[in-house]
Amino acid sequence: MLSNTTIAIPNVAQETSRRDMSIILTLLVAAFVVILNETIMNVALPKLMAELQISASTAQWLATAFMLVMAVVIPTTGFLMQRLTTRTLYLAAMGVFSLGTLVAGCAPNFAVLLLGRVCQASGTAIMLPLLTTTILALIPIERRGSVMGTVSIVISVAPALGPTISGLIVESLSWRYLFFFVLPIAVGVLVYGARYLVNVGETRSASLDLLSVVLAALGFGGVVYGFSSAGEGGGWTSSYVLVPLVVGVLSLLVFGWRQMTLPAPLLNLRAFRYRMFSLSVVLIMVVMMALFASAILLPIYLQTIRQFTPLQTGLFLLPGGVLMGVAAPFVGRIFDRYGPLALATTGAALLVVALWRFTTLTAATTVGILLALHIAFNTGLALLFTPIFATGLNQLPRSLHAHGSAIFSTLQQVAGAVGTALLVRSWRPARRRTYAAPPIRPIPLCGRQR
Repeated sequence: MLSNTTIAIPNVAQETSRRDMSIILTLLVAAFVVILNETIMNVALPKLMAELQISASTAQWLATAFMLVMAVVIPTTGFLMQRLTTRTLYLAAMGVFSLGTLVAGCAPNFAVLLLGRVCQASGTAIMLPLLTTTILALIPIERRGSVMGTVSIVISVAPALGPTISGLIVESLSWRYLFFFVLPIAVGVLVYGARYLVNVGETRSASLDLLSVVLAALGFGGVVYGFSSAGEGGGWTSSYVLVPLVVGVLSLLVFGWRQMTLPAPLLNLRAFRYRMFSLSVVLIMVVMMALFASAILLPIYLQTIRQFTPLQTGLFLLPGGVLMGVAAPFVGRIFDRYGPLALATTGAALLVVALWRFTTLTAATTVGILLALHIAFNTGLALLFTPIFATGLNQLPRSLHAHGSAIFSTLQQVAGAVGTALLVRSWRPARRRTYAAPPIRPIPLCGRQR
């Protein structure tokens, strides 16, 4: 048993050992499970809205609250990874995630279900920076593209496969089985890691600035809440939208100033002094807005307007997810050999064309065109993720790895929540103008009315 072993961080010139790859593989499997769960509810939303008698904007909070909690928790992970061991953080993350999965599966109402999702998000928030920081510590820079290609499978393919798995389950079972399906896998990964995972590097003393924690929570939370309130139907001049946005922006300004003055900041924003890292952060925010917004809106479009069943929706989304998984390792190898420019340019072009065509969809758009657009969209994502992550993080010195990973992960979730809220808002009035449809509760489910 290797549970109490601590290994030193290897020199970048050294070949990655089998033990190092075992550590990364364990974290990859755990991260895949927690991120898969992030979008697994999307196909089930119409069924969930009917059973719990909630609106689309309320159901949206299952996704928005998930990203909101992650945006609040992730900034603290830079501090946590300095003070706590790899095993401690891993066990805490997967333990909280497993508990949240159990609560959500047994939830008697929407409030308890939302609480379970919050617990799941807390565990997920720790796993993502932990995985990235461990890879940066163990993998030589000349091989990071290949490994980051594998990580992009976790970051991009897991959310893409969530709707497919969801469709297969909710076609004939209750939405609760979405959580009962994930629970044994999460517990199994937790037990395996508890037995075999070893610590990476050494811990060191670090102080936690509580004011920074409060400012981060108010800042990131206020921005996401404000946009989400707008997505629920509130006007941009509504106090429910303006007040959180103003408080959020002001808190983030004070938070940023404080981080630059503290000797041991909660989130070291000096990483933005590296130009390529800053550019990568901006690009990943744009990409994540598109990814998470499409992941929640496309299933709703297919089921409410095109009358797809949950199973048909899941199978429709499967080819794009499989393509991303197959392409990711090759993209990583190409990045290691030729760099990011060709990959990122091609990926961005595909993404722009696919998103533009998505804006022209109607009830008469053929399934073949829909599928081609979805595959083009996912191909663009596959070509973008590895160049963005690897190029941005490779620019940072080792002392900023944990903070750079936390910044990436935090702003991904904020961008995803904002993109989802904005597009849900734009979808709702557009649907009311184009179709003489009744309120959202009587949505047809699998060809029959509830």
